[in-house]
Amino acid sequence: MTLQLAIFDLDGTLLPGDSDTLWCRFLADLGEIATEQAERCATVARRYAAGTVVPEDYCLAQAALLAGRSAASLQPLRERFLAEVIRPRVPQAARDLLQRHRQDGDTLLLTTATSRVVSELTAADLGVDAYLCTELVWADGVCSGRIKGSPNMRSGKVERLRAWLAQRGEPDSVLRRASFYSDSINDLALLSMVGRPTVVDPDMRLAATAMRKGWTVLRLHHRSRRADALPA
Repeated sequence: MTLQLAIFDLDGTLLPGDSDTLWCRFLADLGEIATEQAERCATVARRYAAGTVVPEDYCLAQAALLAGRSAASLQPLRERFLAEVIRPRVPQAARDLLQRHRQDGDTLLLTTATSRVVSELTAADLGVDAYLCTELVWADGVCSGRIKGSPNMRSGKVERLRAWLAQRGEPDSVLRRASFYSDSINDLALLSMVGRPTVVDPDMRLAATAMRKGWTVLRLHHRSRRADALPA
């Protein structure tokens, strides 16, 4: 059977807001990290949103929050974060969009720059079929604060997606039939590769690119219940 992919970015796309920023604030509110750490991560997140930060620096800043922590000690925090912060924020329009692709028989793939600690439970809650993220280095169940391989950001998203396809024995040509939804200029490389690019509540730069290329613009976070697909 021919693989038909529907690919989704997470932050700013299916989820209004940024998972890493929300996670950092969540930890700070609980007294799990120092105020200085929270402020440093917020600065890096703003630079990432603007497309001006080196991917490795962004991911290392987030990974540093977890250094020395065990997977077991993080699990209750992860579950509480999903229940209290993430799940209430996901709009019904985003879940409806996922469901429409399920009904069309598409394979749903979530690809995000955030680490597995922050976004794995979100991926499970959204019910996607596959999930790609930035991976961290663990030793004896303890986070080292380092990233494993390249971050799942910008061109790294393309590389990891191609590796995922290769593992399944699928050719790159699958991407020419695929849909991809993203809000971020950081995802321009992948948006340019797929056959059905859709930008979601884009910033000015991505909106201008979408208009120039004739890409679809989707409003998920500024409508009530319905996801309105609008010509760019």
